[in-house]
Amino acid sequence: MLFSSITFLFYFLPVTLLLYYLLPSRYRNILLLVASLIFYAWGEPVYIILMLLSIAFNYVGGLDIAQKSGDRRLARRSLALSLAVNLALLGVFKYFTFFTDTLSRVLPFDLPSVELPLPIGISFYTFQAISYLIDVYRGNAEVQKNPIHFALYISMFPQLIAGPIVRYSEIENQLQRRKLSLEQFGYGARLFIIGLAKKVILANGIDALFSEISAEVTAGQAAVGTAWLGAAAYMLQIYFDFSGYSDMAIGLGHMFGFQFRKNFNHPYIARSITDFWRRWHISLSSWFREYLYIPLGGNRVSVPRHIFNLLVVWFLTGFWHGAAWNFIFWGLYYGILLILEKYIWGRWLEKLPVPLQHLYSLLIILIGWVFFFSDTMAGAWQYLGVMFGAGAASGTWATLLYDLKSNWLLLLAGVICATDLPVRLQNMHGHSAGRIPLTVVLEMALFLLTISCLVTETYNPFLYFRF
Repeated sequence: MLFSSITFLFYFLPVTLLLYYLLPSRYRNILLLVASLIFYAWGEPVYIILMLLSIAFNYVGGLDIAQKSGDRRLARRSLALSLAVNLALLGVFKYFTFFTDTLSRVLPFDLPSVELPLPIGISFYTFQAISYLIDVYRGNAEVQKNPIHFALYISMFPQLIAGPIVRYSEIENQLQRRKLSLEQFGYGARLFIIGLAKKVILANGIDALFSEISAEVTAGQAAVGTAWLGAAAYMLQIYFDFSGYSDMAIGLGHMFGFQFRKNFNHPYIARSITDFWRRWHISLSSWFREYLYIPLGGNRVSVPRHIFNLLVVWFLTGFWHGAAWNFIFWGLYYGILLILEKYIWGRWLEKLPVPLQHLYSLLIILIGWVFFFSDTMAGAWQYLGVMFGAGAASGTWATLLYDLKSNWLLLLAGVICATDLPVRLQNMHGHSAGRIPLTVVLEMALFLLTISCLVTETYNPFLYFRF
């Protein structure tokens, strides 16, 4: 079930909210858990069993680690076993085909290749379970003895499918006690509407342009400028797709009394690649920093070891996104750039005029997205080749001008909304008496416009579901 589907918007969500606010507080977690399981089973009826097994195993694993907390050696052994099972589960369903295909290319015989459908959200809920186990082991969180509360933490439908990755320590108290208010509900509804509009109006609208240009590049019919426009279109599309989903998830959390941390902070206004990764998919970056980078030693080590730590983290960041070499390359691409910024040109970059810092960041990010959206490394190199003149179609710029003329309003809206300009304009108006009614009217108009787009569209997936 998609947040941007008619079924969710007009049936599932209203019924769940109505029952949630009518029920006494002691029954609300049970309702949310049942609703979350229905939400997941709607699209993954078979893999609901896998998620339930994951919940049961990690619930028992947390209890076991807590019970052995007096003996660090035994607790560490229990943690290692729990982590191994979680990673094995993720590895089988997400990476088995990749490993068998890769080994078949180097071995003198072919290994059996089995195509396992990727369970939606497995990367996200597995990482949440791992963070819980580690926090219990470290003593940063109390073990959750209530199976309903723990199951809700893993399966809560707002963030179940595509994040943000919510660490247990962040909502430990909220699972047991949380306050509901009209102000918080209104804030959540506003975030949800904004995220829905990002997804349906901007991401879906820009997707048509990117898909058309991508097909032209593959067929060898795209000029240089057209290929650059296609990459820029994807750059906007994936931002509005994923940040829109995160806004909806965080908004839904507020509507049910939970407060999740921000997952995006206008990443395309970054002035360096280091700054970009402080702003993009914040929950994933902080997860890798807390549970991998710092345990490896972080930056409090020798320079060679620090470089090694960064390469390990970014290799795994790329691999987390997908079982393909282009994702691994994409992760290492950023790892190397972060190393270069840290040790080579970072100090000079800070001295450049701000517009040049932005241009530097946007150019590197745009090139990186080519490796991300391509199905193979060969496809990525082909697309980049066209962008820089190799294999580009000859002729005039007529196609580029036509695409710009046909999509200028959508692209302009995307560029503006990718900056912090809308937020700054809103803050300039303060909290005047007439502002709240006007805001409500504008948000309702935006919601109605979004619904009208949904009714007429047939293509409406979330890009990050594949991860």
